[in-house]
Amino acid sequence: MTRVAIIGAHGKVAQQLMRVLYDRGDDFVGVVRNDEHADDVYRLGGEGALVDLESAEANTLAAAIAGCDAVVFAAGAGPGSGAERKRTVDFAGSTKSQEAAAQAGIRRFVQISAWGVDAPVDDTDPVWKAYVEAKRDADAALRASTLDWTILRPGGLTTEEGTGSVTLGDTVPRGTIAREDVARLIAAALDEPRTIGRQWEVVGGETPIEEAVRALVASA
Repeated sequence: MTRVAIIGAHGKVAQQLMRVLYDRGDDFVGVVRNDEHADDVYRLGGEGALVDLESAEANTLAAAIAGCDAVVFAAGAGPGSGAERKRTVDFAGSTKSQEAAAQAGIRRFVQISAWGVDAPVDDTDPVWKAYVEAKRDADAALRASTLDWTILRPGGLTTEEGTGSVTLGDTVPRGTIAREDVARLIAAALDEPRTIGRQWEVVGGETPIEEAVRALVASA
């Protein structure tokens, strides 16, 4: 049984991940900002931890996730937030979570990023530019860390029912993917140690998730 700390547990990908982990019999600690959000964690069978990712110190977060085997960073400022919060949540929240994981002695760290964030970005929309730069810089910080990291970069996220199949690779064409399938991919990455040190883009596709992961780690 694996015990997973989920940073940003109120988010829609995180909600799907909690369902996947619950069905597998794994434990999870959902890190959220307030009691109302914690109710979603309890409802899905997990333990809630109230930590404001933007204002709390790394040692506070480390105490909340101590005893976990892995951290999944699934937090994001979300639609409607300004450029400043992209930086404080999507970037600084990630680096703080990385620091907290190290303090808590948790080596395994899976980060949910976004498709195409390494490409040059048109700066005509300052909020979009801030989002892309925050995700890109958070990924760079994680790659430079001493953690056992995996970075997953999904395309456009949908609320459709997952198919269990994806297109997965170092780079893949632009597309969309059901949040449920992203959650299943996170779980598959946690199961496979050879995903450590790998960064992949993913969209919906025709290859079953576990098969897609096996093929990529075998070709490394």
